[in-house]
Amino acid sequence: MVTVKDKSFRPFIEQIDIERRIAELGEQISKDYIGRQPLLVVVLNGAFLFAAELMKGINIPCEITFVRVSSYEKTASTGQVRSLLSLTESIENRDLIIVEDIVDTGLTMTELLGQLTARRPNSIEIATLLHKPEATRVPLKLRYVGFEIENKFVVGYGLDYDGLGRNLAGIYQLHV
Repeated sequence: MVTVKDKSFRPFIEQIDIERRIAELGEQISKDYIGRQPLLVVVLNGAFLFAAELMKGINIPCEITFVRVSSYEKTASTGQVRSLLSLTESIENRDLIIVEDIVDTGLTMTELLGQLTARRPNSIEIATLLHKPEATRVPLKLRYVGFEIENKFVVGYGLDYDGLGRNLAGIYQLHV
């Protein structure tokens, strides 16, 4: 059990299991993009650890860039997406892989997909460390999923509660 701010969280997914799964995703991306040079579009702040580990597992040429969007307050999605940092480079005719920490309602991802599609990339796929199918409100094609989890709040491995808990090595679930 760990405490983050005013809430208790119990161990949920261990670091070794996370890293093993991310390595598998890196291998799959390497196979799927052979002969191409994907651009990883990392959604800050939560996906930075996932992206770093994922890049280590990709053994083909690839590049990385960052965007920052937000739709969370405390432990719940607000349903409204705010773009805080956007791309400065051209993505036209590029193969993009959006790297996200967690997809729950899908609203943030849908908004981001719309923004990126308007800039005419060759392709866009999504890699997410976690997916909450029960919470998803819009249809999304998630090509690379680390773990499907139930609709409970989690922290650690880049995911936060009110800015804290990102540095936890594993993923922890809210204890009720």
